[in-house]
Amino acid sequence: MHFRAIVSLTFIAVCSAHVHHKHESPIGEEHYVNGEHNADYDREVLFGGEKEAGEFAKLSPEEQQSRLKSLIKKMDLNSDGFLSHGELSTWIQNSFRHYATQDSKDQFPEYDVDGNGMITWEEYNIHAYDHVMDYDENIPLDDEEEESMRQLFWKDKKRFEKANLDGLPGLSPTEFIAFEHPEEVDYMMDYVIQDALDEHDQDKDGFISLEEFLGDYKKDPNVQDDPEWVSVERDRFENDYDKNTDGKLDPQELQAWVVPNNLEVAGEEAEHIIKEIDTNGDGKLTEAEILNSQDLFLNSEATDYGNQIHDKKFYHVEL
Repeated sequence: MHFRAIVSLTFIAVCSAHVHHKHESPIGEEHYVNGEHNADYDREVLFGGEKEAGEFAKLSPEEQQSRLKSLIKKMDLNSDGFLSHGELSTWIQNSFRHYATQDSKDQFPEYDVDGNGMITWEEYNIHAYDHVMDYDENIPLDDEEEESMRQLFWKDKKRFEKANLDGLPGLSPTEFIAFEHPEEVDYMMDYVIQDALDEHDQDKDGFISLEEFLGDYKKDPNVQDDPEWVSVERDRFENDYDKNTDGKLDPQELQAWVVPNNLEVAGEEAEHIIKEIDTNGDGKLTEAEILNSQDLFLNSEATDYGNQIHDKKFYHVEL
């Protein structure tokens, strides 16, 4: 009974931390409403809550500007006094990568129970499930909750084994990042694609059809039009992902769906920032232009909505 209780409670927590996410733009849907930039959303993301707002408010205007100038200096890769589209895009991409992996770095010591710089499967097992568990890979369980746990257990174990690039017993800090964020690591792409196929390819033909792409949706015969979200997803399937127009997604096309295209998103955000701040129309930004539109710049992906002026890794400049 005690074991069942542990599994039940842990299952809820673990599932919430290991949900397979389809491609979602880092720029949320609320960032733009009917095609218009939503400044209120920027401010909400900038502060995040009362604590973050309080920390921001504690910085004097002079300190805010000083840290922002340091950020601008680091963004200006060729030190020519301008921020180009390429430099802004590169900085934003690196910001995405930093925040995607920093959490794994912070968690590493919690999983590395013996402190030897490696996380074994047993250490991960205990930390994630509160119990050393083992399931037969090929024998489904009758209990629905335990069967879901069995499937999750084996998904984690396969990802752990794939992330273990050097074959040594345990994951190094770099390998742990690959385990936690496989979509960010090149050698994990095969796993990411196969994981998506395992989850969505119901007929096991190696492709994702439109019906499989839409998941559990079934058209209501009494309703003429599909829900708006179905129309949007069908359009994405047909125009964004199905490049060869054969009505299904092959593994290469599937990658565009399940792996965030940070390059494209960062480029779009860099273009948006320059368009809003570039007062002389030369296609690049000076420090003066940025400081003149400081609020807008801080409410953008370029500074992770202002969070980077609180993160010394970003604003600190080595002398």
